[in-house]
Amino acid sequence: MYKLNGKEYPCCASLTMGFIGGKWKTVILFHLREKTLRYNELRKEMPSVTERTLSLQLKTLEEDGLVKRKVYTSKPPLKVEYSLTDFGKSLIPVVQSIADWGNYAAENYKKIS
Repeated sequence: MYKLNGKEYPCCASLTMGFIGGKWKTVILFHLREKTLRYNELRKEMPSVTERTLSLQLKTLEEDGLVKRKVYTSKPPLKVEYSLTDFGKSLIPVVQSIADWGNYAAENYKKIS
């Protein structure tokens, strides 16, 4: 049994999926792995995600310490940027492996009906 931030996980894989599970978290981390992006830039990278879902997922990733949000208020318009924290960067090999497997599956797996 693993415990982290007041939550219990039955195994280490479950703990990892607690951070990156779901449809959009890994996609967000994938897009932030190489650069800082503004909210609208992330939206353009993920056109099928709703604004509400993207906002909620970014908030969760920020609360989990994987993503940092920087707000610039010195001059209008308001500018918000998202980037990976050092903790978030530690997931880059995992996220890249998931992406590599997705490429492999898309190129090589043909379901036989």
